[in-house]
Amino acid sequence: MNNRIRRAGFAGVAALALTALAGCAGTASAVDSSGSMATLTPDDNVTITFESYNLAQAGAWSDTITGLIDEFMAEHPNITVNAQPSSSTSTAGSVQQQLLAGGAPDVAQLTFNELDFAATTLGAQNLTALVGEQGLADEFGGEYPYHERARVLADWDGATYGIPYVFSTPVLWINESLFEQAGLDPKTVDLSTWDAIEAAGQTISASTGGPSVSISCTVTGGSWCMQGLFRSNGAQVLSDDRTTIDFGSDAAVDTVQTFRDMFDAGVLANQDSTSMYEAFAQGKTAIHVNTSALQSAFMGGAKGAGWTLDARTLPSFGDKDVIPTNSGSFLAIFSTDAKKQAAAWELIQWMTSEHAYETISTGIGYLPLRNTMTEEGGPLYEWVEANPLVKPNLRQLDDLQPWVSYPGDSYAQVDTVLATAIEESIFFGKDPASTMQAAAERAQGLIK
Repeated sequence: MNNRIRRAGFAGVAALALTALAGCAGTASAVDSSGSMATLTPDDNVTITFESYNLAQAGAWSDTITGLIDEFMAEHPNITVNAQPSSSTSTAGSVQQQLLAGGAPDVAQLTFNELDFAATTLGAQNLTALVGEQGLADEFGGEYPYHERARVLADWDGATYGIPYVFSTPVLWINESLFEQAGLDPKTVDLSTWDAIEAAGQTISASTGGPSVSISCTVTGGSWCMQGLFRSNGAQVLSDDRTTIDFGSDAAVDTVQTFRDMFDAGVLANQDSTSMYEAFAQGKTAIHVNTSALQSAFMGGAKGAGWTLDARTLPSFGDKDVIPTNSGSFLAIFSTDAKKQAAAWELIQWMTSEHAYETISTGIGYLPLRNTMTEEGGPLYEWVEANPLVKPNLRQLDDLQPWVSYPGDSYAQVDTVLATAIEESIFFGKDPASTMQAAAERAQGLIK
């Protein structure tokens, strides 16, 4: 597929409306470590709205989340949850549309690239002030505590604005059957570096007659994992002090050039993200980089089409360390009503409990943020042993770096500028150096 048009996210609405919303967000300086959360009594009957993009995904995603919500209401008969899917390709954009219309969901699932916007403009509640330090410690602790790298992913300016919910790392998926047809042993062939991926891809492409590798990070919608590829090659998209766009650097250009070379060699497929994972699920490509959340879809595709699926950790750029970034989301409270906030917090604790992660991990394939559940004696140990495809994802958690959110209200436009530059550099003949540098200059103007 040689389609230059990729789907882009919701870019936001008028700046005047954004300014009106900005005063809703709390600040770390106002934190009361004891918290100010109201208490619900059995006589309090509260109805809240929970918005989740997983509910817009048919099959395992929506079925699993709906089941957990039904269980929650059975356990909490005084709380009614109206569950709704996100109404926009941007989860923050969906919440923003409803805010501007006079209301918003009480709890919403937002992606991590929207954290800055959610905390500073959209009105996500400061949970450190609302729940208190002890309340957060209790939430992140327990018999199976959150992984230390996961628990801070929705922290902003010294305070917690959301509870990390579901995410994955980018996984190297392979179709072992296509390897074997090309004369390669999938169990022993080197796939540890991008050079090795290109070499294996050339052999398989010669056998199949078409591109054998697809990398969702390189197209619109893949910025979360492209950030990890940049980091793994010594580049960043944003400086540590959050003032300078860095994806025009030599290291970033070199990263893009790696995949341009792969495309020029006839190895890398030019497809949008959906076409990539559908083609892999159908057994048409041999190597695919994408979220581990597609595990169940790929398992179903392999079973239906009669090919063998395996998973590996991300390849490296030479001898450099691999630094994966996470996809996924956090749960934020937007209600300003005390009783609804209390009900929302009950729901968040339920949706991030040991039981919920057991259900979500086995039902969807997301990484359990309470990772010790997968160790011997834990409730997910036997499942992981029976489903070794999960193990690369778990191994990468220890090296995880956060999905960076850009400052300012034009964060989505920055992602669009970057994605367009990457696509034009890799797939459409533009010079990577000048294209990436020009994109960085345009993006710099968007964050000032």
